[in-house]
Amino acid sequence: MRSRNAKSEQPHRFSYRGLDRVIHERARLGILASLLAHPKGLAFGELLDLCGLTDGNLSRHLQVLQDAKLVTLSRDTGVGRPQTICRITSSGRRRFLQYLAVLERVLVDAADALDADPNPALSQLSARG
Repeated sequence: MRSRNAKSEQPHRFSYRGLDRVIHERARLGILASLLAHPKGLAFGELLDLCGLTDGNLSRHLQVLQDAKLVTLSRDTGVGRPQTICRITSSGRRRFLQYLAVLERVLVDAADALDADPNPALSQLSARG
């Protein structure tokens, strides 16, 4: 039996379709957040340090993101030895920001549910933040 509140909610309200599976993986989420914070791009080694991944892991996740057209990889042969530079694409930036908006909605929904819950143990979890 549905509660009165459930009837008034939008259908599929909690489906969160915008949680893109390509982005949602923890390592790729970290890579995209790093690249968003560095719009000029990052050298492979810098990205490796920021995300705490192995060379092979980072390479594999970058390939997935590149296949999805979220990042570009280029070789910089400037000073010293050549480096791979990773950059977020404009469509990657847009998709990542859309993903973050949906993720923010998930957090708001969860916080609202905890605030409305009469169970004091759950309310304490909400207050710990």
